[in-house]
Amino acid sequence: MTSDVAAVEQPPPMLAAPRTRSGGGMLWRYLLVRFLLIFPTVIILVTVVFFLIRLTGDPITAALGGRLPPDQLQERIHEAGFDRPIIVQYFEYLGQVFTGNFGTTLTDNQPVTEVLIRYGTATLELAVYALIVAFIVGIPLGLVAAAKRDKTADAGLRVSAILFYATPVFFAGLVAKLIFSVWLGWFPVSGRASVRTELALNREGGTGLYLIDAIATGNPAYVQDVILHAVLPAVTLGLAIGGVFLRLVRTNVIGTHNMPYIDAARSRGVSEYRLVRKHAYKPALIPIVTVIGLQVAILLSGAVLTETTFEWQGIGFQLAKYLGSRDFVAVQGIVAMIAIIVALTNFVVDVIAAFLDPRVRY
Repeated sequence: MTSDVAAVEQPPPMLAAPRTRSGGGMLWRYLLVRFLLIFPTVIILVTVVFFLIRLTGDPITAALGGRLPPDQLQERIHEAGFDRPIIVQYFEYLGQVFTGNFGTTLTDNQPVTEVLIRYGTATLELAVYALIVAFIVGIPLGLVAAAKRDKTADAGLRVSAILFYATPVFFAGLVAKLIFSVWLGWFPVSGRASVRTELALNREGGTGLYLIDAIATGNPAYVQDVILHAVLPAVTLGLAIGGVFLRLVRTNVIGTHNMPYIDAARSRGVSEYRLVRKHAYKPALIPIVTVIGLQVAILLSGAVLTETTFEWQGIGFQLAKYLGSRDFVAVQGIVAMIAIIVALTNFVVDVIAAFLDPRVRY
């Protein structure tokens, strides 16, 4: 009799397959929704940028007003179509964005797309360096802070984390230049490489990523020169994100310590060090993956100040230059492209998080 009841309560094996298919379908439905959300996100961001720029008037008057006679200025405005109704300009620009056309700069008459391609590699390189610094600083120190919870080391690391992400990037960059470049002379003051190295790398062509191109030349002096120029900008920008990672890892590792499986491991005599390193470490990394998308936005906004401080010839440096010359066509295109990059990065992060942690799709 007991056997019969158990047999009735036991779910038939064939029910397991539909459950798996349902879970897989839910995953792909979640990813599809996240992908489709890219389009309204980009449209909203581009719309906000477009109308904020237009609050100052038409871009040609803003950039060239006072430099050209009124008749030539009006002729330029008419040729660019900036005298048409604003809503017509908006929908035309929206169509251009989705075809990859971000306009032409007013000050140097270059397609914004070419500017993005030419200087985007420098910003990409700096962003990768900064993320490496952030991971090196944030994850190990976060684990140490969790293992030394409420002790002197933990308090010191928490204060350091606050200083890392609360200090303005440009101020930290100026202090770093003053100490390590001017006073100590350990690192170059500015630039991506010395003039000699840049000439050699540009002559050879390549990817535009200086470290990869320097390695490809086989000349150790070029590699050393590129690395020395990258240290201060990467550390300055990376510490700001590393402080966020440090506190995030610490909080999640401490939270994981309260889970039942941790209590079970502790009751078996597992050391606290092993609990942190082997049992609480991986679950604590999942939230970091989910916030990387947000950090990319912070990274790109911080890159504007970092590149300007260190004269790192990237998108942020160009954006500051075009802002100074009031070239709002270029500014609009660069900001729109940054918005698209952030939206796509968030989607990629959502995909990774969905495969790492099935709970995110519910």
